[in-house]
Amino acid sequence: MPIIKLTPQFLTTSLACPPTKTRVEFCDTDVPGLYIAVRAASPGEGVYYLRWKDGTNKTCHTKLGRTTDIDLAEARKAARQLRNDIALGANPQAEARAAKAVPTVADFFEQQYLPFAKPRKRSYRRDEEMYRLRIKESFGRLRLNEVSRKQVQLFHNRLLTDGLKPASADHHLKLMRRAWNLAVEWEILETSPLTRLQLFNPDNRIEHYLSPEQLDKLVGVLRTAPPRTVCNVALFLLATGARLNEALRARWDQIDKENRVWKIPASNSKNGRAHSTPINDAALEVLGQLGTEGKYDNLFINTRTKKPLVNVHKVWGRLRAQAGMEWLRIHDLRHSYASFLVNSGRTLYEVQQILGHSDSKVTERYAHLSTKTLQEAANTASVIIQGAGSKAA
Repeated sequence: MPIIKLTPQFLTTSLACPPTKTRVEFCDTDVPGLYIAVRAASPGEGVYYLRWKDGTNKTCHTKLGRTTDIDLAEARKAARQLRNDIALGANPQAEARAAKAVPTVADFFEQQYLPFAKPRKRSYRRDEEMYRLRIKESFGRLRLNEVSRKQVQLFHNRLLTDGLKPASADHHLKLMRRAWNLAVEWEILETSPLTRLQLFNPDNRIEHYLSPEQLDKLVGVLRTAPPRTVCNVALFLLATGARLNEALRARWDQIDKENRVWKIPASNSKNGRAHSTPINDAALEVLGQLGTEGKYDNLFINTRTKKPLVNVHKVWGRLRAQAGMEWLRIHDLRHSYASFLVNSGRTLYEVQQILGHSDSKVTERYAHLSTKTLQEAANTASVIIQGAGSKAA
């Protein structure tokens, strides 16, 4: 264990083991505890270590870096800082063990996050897909505490160059933020490096509203075209403003014809909250044409399999093409229903309650549709003003 004043020249010319040894330590006289370990198999290079004692007077060794990676001045600076930390009560060995105890991103997602999310999130399959296809490849081998803010920002940007839309890239970032936040909640991490990372937040809301002429043409197709089950689904959506998933999962025991109410359970609702939707005459007409009441639990049944209907998009594509509206999405029927309400003078609060929005901000997207109603309201003041002064004249 030679004790010498380490110099750059010594590191260049003298890092070698004696012929009779397989390993040697060169101890520095300038920084107590600092030494370079050199192995016979790797002449000309070594590893910086700091030798120190813990609270039980046990001798410990902390690796600082290879001589090929950091120079002598950097090693001495790191050794002095570490000695100061130890003097103040730090324990590098315990900290290193704690760091190694943090799971890798792959282990955390597969063993903890995804099993936790599966019974709690409707979008679980989407979460699993985003992790499996992209997040695992980029971060899976790293420990949670090794993932940096910069790495995630670059990953977020790279998703755009890979062809994803800004909204899809944002979904990946939101998933990662949620996972790291859970790691903090579960005391795996002290803090998350992903908080307040900026999203792209694209305004990609596309809403199509049917004009009276378009509505007439579409309803004409839906009342006559085959197959009748999918046509009735579309008519029911148009008459209730329901989401497709809510309609396809609707059961007869949720329908109260006498009180004209459809009770949508929390398990079928997008926001996880139960709510009731009024059944109007148009919706009652559709219900009367289904022929499934008393025979099946669900409203809409696949006539071929005799099981609940699960997919309408292929047939819907054909129906909208027949109506000359290839651009019309099935969800646009919900938007059109909202437009019927707003343009008829119903308040946004009423629209919010009927559509089952948990946040009024979602309903506010329809505020611009009330221009005609607001103009009519403003005209009431106009009538009063124009009528004023007539007696004096």
